Amino acid sequence: MKFTRRPSAPATSSQDAHLLVRETLRISANLASSSAAPPSEDVIRSSEIKRLEDQFVDASLRLICYEEVDGRRFKYLRNASSSNSNSNSIRAVSLQSRQAPLDELVSFIRSYVVPEGFPDSVSPSYVPYMTWRALKHFFGGAMGVFTTQALLHSVGVSKSQAMPGAVAINWIIKDGSGRIGKMLFSRQGKKFDYDLKQLRLSGDLLMELGAGVELATAAAPHLFLPLACAANVAKNVAAVTSTSTRTPIYKAFAKGENIGDVTAKGECVGNVADLLGTGLSIIIAKRNPSLFTTFALLSCGYLFSSYREVKSVVLHTLNRARFTVAVETFLKTGSVPTLHEGNMRETVFNLPWCKDRPIVLGSRFKDAFQDANSFYDVEPVFEKERYVVAYNPAKGNIYAVLKDQAKSDDILKAAFHAHVLLHILRSSKHVVAVSEYTGSDHSTLLPTAADLQAHVSESYNMVSSLYGPFKSKAKEQGWVMSDSLLNPGRARICEQVK
Repeated sequence: MKFTRRPSAPATSSQDAHLLVRETLRISANLASSSAAPPSEDVIRSSEIKRLEDQFVDASLRLICYEEVDGRRFKYLRNASSSNSNSNSIRAVSLQSRQAPLDELVSFIRSYVVPEGFPDSVSPSYVPYMTWRALKHFFGGAMGVFTTQALLHSVGVSKSQAMPGAVAINWIIKDGSGRIGKMLFSRQGKKFDYDLKQLRLSGDLLMELGAGVELATAAAPHLFLPLACAANVAKNVAAVTSTSTRTPIYKAFAKGENIGDVTAKGECVGNVADLLGTGLSIIIAKRNPSLFTTFALLSCGYLFSSYREVKSVVLHTLNRARFTVAVETFLKTGSVPTLHEGNMRETVFNLPWCKDRPIVLGSRFKDAFQDANSFYDVEPVFEKERYVVAYNPAKGNIYAVLKDQAKSDDILKAAFHAHVLLHILRSSKHVVAVSEYTGSDHSTLLPTAADLQAHVSESYNMVSSLYGPFKSKAKEQGWVMSDSLLNPGRARICEQVK
């Protein structure tokens, strides 16, 4: 793929172009002033000047590349004017008009109610199944209002006509807020497939947070409804993570076509343990212990058990966390960790809403390069590749920008290359994260443009000789690699708009 190269000579000053256009049009207007002109001629002449000036302004910009993100197209331009102090700056221009509000609303709703890649990512039976499922839940939710009201009335909440209905409505509002929270969190989408350990632990943390908020209602009964709503949101989000990650975890345990049996027995064990815990809490409650002390001790046991639970799961797939462990071990020792070792060393405390650091895979062009020269310095190195890897000192991150022809293996190679560059930067005298330093005394530690170019070239040579052996050794250990498990961004750069 070829991109527009760095200009070899400075461009004509845009200010000189403006003066030339204005003078030419002024002389032409004076020569034509002797003839009769309609009243709107001045307006036409002004618009013509503006149009020609815009053409000269655009002439001071040089095209770098095009980019496509989720169907939207952009072009990136370099300010080539020699008289401008920002002559090396990058400018992004959208090639499409803004979506209509209705289209934006439809896209927003689709991101919550259908899987990514729909309809190609699901079977044809998905739509009728979900249609009838939604209708079933509609009738179930409507019935819930009346059944809750009847239950409250049966236990003697009030004999009046209005009280049971008011209490029931408050209870339904509490449950409804929880369902809304569950719906919003479902947008995490594919993260339930590859970051299931991280999401499972995050869900358990939210479950305990919700339980703590419920406990706070005893101290502030006048705030029952808002506290109960907040608690229900947290607990319903936790329920989404538990339900969504349960099947992949049980699938890792099943060795044959027995995933249904494994799931049923696992749920049975959980229910038995829950009943035993309920019985023990009833016995303890009869002694009137301190409510907050008891809750704190039980929460510590719950969270520690949750941590050990997710750490005990051995998955064969290489998501970002396990891929990082595998590549770093390979670069240091020349060997790929076993399945058990890789899973034990995986970081499970990454929250799902945290941004990727220090490596961003499939990033936007404007995030990866702080100016045009930083792209031109490394682009020749990756001329034969379907990706470009760069380090942005201003943000302290390494970015892997994918080209539009990038396939699965190209994305895996780009991720491997980013880790190699990170390894080289950490091994050198230069810092990796500029945000770690706040004083001016550390500015000398930042790599120069020449240093970065040398590091990128060195990383390219290392990747050329190490990527093949890494894949072979990972396969020998039983690891399964896929670009989708690394969750690359959807931005792609290309030479021209299709």
